[in-house]
Amino acid sequence: MSSELRDPIPLSALQHWCYCPRQCALIHLEQVFADNLYTQRGQALHQRVDEPGSDLHEGLRVERSLPLFSDRLGLVGKADIVEFLPDGTPYPVEYKHGSRNKHADIAACDDIQLAAQAICLAEMFQRPVPEGALFYASSRRRRCVVFSDALRAGVHAATEAVRQMLASGSTPPIRSDHRCRACSLRDLCQPEALAAQHEHAAALGALFDPEC
Repeated sequence: MSSELRDPIPLSALQHWCYCPRQCALIHLEQVFADNLYTQRGQALHQRVDEPGSDLHEGLRVERSLPLFSDRLGLVGKADIVEFLPDGTPYPVEYKHGSRNKHADIAACDDIQLAAQAICLAEMFQRPVPEGALFYASSRRRRCVVFSDALRAGVHAATEAVRQMLASGSTPPIRSDHRCRACSLRDLCQPEALAAQHEHAAALGALFDPEC
């Protein structure tokens, strides 16, 4: 399908999808959102880099809140920080609250978002973007991310999955696990209550199933 005929997908939707498909649908399909301590910390952190502009830092040209797009994948968004190396190579830096010592599956979601930024930058500036970094506010340290073929493939897969979800108009079922504890939509989603309802319905079905 031509990119001109597709509604662009926000880069943030890829991170939301990887974190939890249901969360992604609630935000980007049902237009539901709520703040909690974690989102408020993230907003406070991003206020420092959300003001567009550029400056020189230790010999690097640094662009803040740089608009991004990929016509090829149909993605739009912005980068917190893009450092341009002396040879002109873009180096995206995404700011995250918390520590770099995140659970592996949550860290992988951040990697997908950053790799999507790199794909946009490579298309925009017509040059390879081999790596970038995630800056974690609590530890005040960066974690370098190398954009491997597997990580780029993950961006393509997440983009297609989000596009299919939006086209279907269907919100995925709950997936209650450790990620629910930090989700700002937990009270609206009520994963524990819904999981209990599904278990109760399954138990009733088994009770009246003649083959059981």
